[in-house]
Amino acid sequence: MSEVERYLQAGTRENTRRSYQAAIEHFEVSWGGFLPATSDSVARYLAEHAGTLALNTLKLRLAALSQWHVTQGFPDPTKAPLVRQVLKGIRSLHPAREKQAAPLQLQQLQLVADDLERQAEEALQDGNRAALLRARRDRALLLLGFWRGFRSDELCRLQVEHVQAVAGSGMTLYLPRSKGDRDNLGVTHQAPALRRLCPVQAYLDWIGTAGLTSGSVFRRIDRWGRLAGEGLNPNSLIALLRRILEQAGIPAEAYSSHSLRRGFATWAAGSGWDLKALMQYVGWKDMKSALRYVDATASFGGLAVEQRPQLPRQVPPAGVKPPLEGPHQAPADGEPG
Repeated sequence: MSEVERYLQAGTRENTRRSYQAAIEHFEVSWGGFLPATSDSVARYLAEHAGTLALNTLKLRLAALSQWHVTQGFPDPTKAPLVRQVLKGIRSLHPAREKQAAPLQLQQLQLVADDLERQAEEALQDGNRAALLRARRDRALLLLGFWRGFRSDELCRLQVEHVQAVAGSGMTLYLPRSKGDRDNLGVTHQAPALRRLCPVQAYLDWIGTAGLTSGSVFRRIDRWGRLAGEGLNPNSLIALLRRILEQAGIPAEAYSSHSLRRGFATWAAGSGWDLKALMQYVGWKDMKSALRYVDATASFGGLAVEQRPQLPRQVPPAGVKPPLEGPHQAPADGEPG
């Protein structure tokens, strides 16, 4: 591989490369298309898969075909008016509501965190190191994912050497790259210590129990309590979160790793955060992305059959930091997370 090819590869995200490669293979091998393609063949490809593939999947396939033609020096058939019109027709004839994970509400977060703390205490009494590690890891992952609004890949990419945490004060987390950081400049996040459901104390409890001093923060744990050397796979977090919820008695089918991000956004909006502050804190670049995660908070007053529970309003201070305590938290000073 030449130096130019090496840097070109580094400039494209690994997940994007894999997705584009799979899309090209599907067009060329599974469907039997020829490359370079014509606009007619691309239009027929879209039409034949319109009833089976989601619109976003078809758009990804078009993006992969477009990139292949551009990088190989051929005219891009996906930009032809015929292809654009076929895609517009598919959108009209096959409308589909975008699926969204249910937001994890603060009351549910409290229930699950308490259950994990109970599991940790029982494991400590029984001398079950594997169960203790798993409970500490899951609690830290849950609380950090919620209060920071992290994506699954961001949680899995966290490194111990890039995290600075001080009990009772707060924590700083550095991510060298993330989905929203298109230029790979690195992003530094902060999270405060809370009187309850504290992500800082949960993190310190986890790395202290696991004895971690470097490497991935969140890792697999085998039945004997041995930690894997590499971090969790982002694709494994859905099953992990659902297991945690089910153990706490919460039906988990509607939840995914996005439920933590949506849950925080819903809580913050209901607590008085304005959209600009929320976008800055979570890392959204455009309003459309933010509105996908925030549930509407319109009130119909006494006309509503069932009133939505009102969360106490808390406006974030300057610097766009979360409130020092969440709703329904005990006011006692110095209480550990």
